[in-house]
Amino acid sequence: MISQLQPLPSPRVLTAAELAAYHRDGFHIARGVMPAAEAVAMRELYTKVSANGPVVGLSTAPKTLVDNDPLAQYPRMMHPHIHPEYPEVCAYARRWLLDARIGAILADLIGEPAVAAQSMFYFKPPGARGQDFHQDNFYLKVRPTTCIAAWIALDRTDRSNGGLSVARGSHVLPTLCPSQADHSKYFANEHVDIPPGHEVIDPVLEPGDALFFNGQVIHGSESNSSDRFRRSFICHYLPKSSTAIHKWYLPAVVDFAGNPVSFADEPGGGPCGDDGNRQPH
Repeated sequence: MISQLQPLPSPRVLTAAELAAYHRDGFHIARGVMPAAEAVAMRELYTKVSANGPVVGLSTAPKTLVDNDPLAQYPRMMHPHIHPEYPEVCAYARRWLLDARIGAILADLIGEPAVAAQSMFYFKPPGARGQDFHQDNFYLKVRPTTCIAAWIALDRTDRSNGGLSVARGSHVLPTLCPSQADHSKYFANEHVDIPPGHEVIDPVLEPGDALFFNGQVIHGSESNSSDRFRRSFICHYLPKSSTAIHKWYLPAVVDFAGNPVSFADEPGGGPCGDDGNRQPH
């Protein structure tokens, strides 16, 4: 069992009941963190930029593309907050990655100030495959504790368009070594079995709602079987007191003032082997 950070004695944003629920379940839903109009503006900007397909330097197509794959047209974007060559895209990413309200919620949840490690934009157009169950800290390798995600819905998100599912209480688990995912259903390589006793929850999110979850939480999504996009802006953070993170994220790590922050590189290896077959997350 991984050690858990203690909550702040007096929450600045969240109620005591909300904090207790987070430490019990491993996730917290904050409604309307991003105004709905901002969510619409962000999704429209990123979709416009991608109208002609992948964007050089931003888009990261999965290695498992199939014939007529919707993700070939709309692959996810990695670290848009460090790409000033795309000024509007970068500005939107930095604005919301480092939003003060998000920072305050994170501080309540982890018990200390957070540092930003990653921003991502997912399009998930109709017909796109999902991502099998996994744990974020398998990739980020934050030490000595774990990372935390802020998953912001930009479209209405539910099970039919491939919304995110989380395994309640799985944040108490160590990092589990994955097996191979089924690429006919999922674009990424990893699959983690959910141990008994962890109910799978399918939150319904409206544009601007944010799902915060501990980096040990097992989560994933199914294919988008609807005629709607499931666009989302996803950010990962780590406690300021952390000592290390995987080297792939080091160029993107900034504090909430936008200043670069240095951490040691957490090298490959460990109980799950080296990083040879891992895709960035």
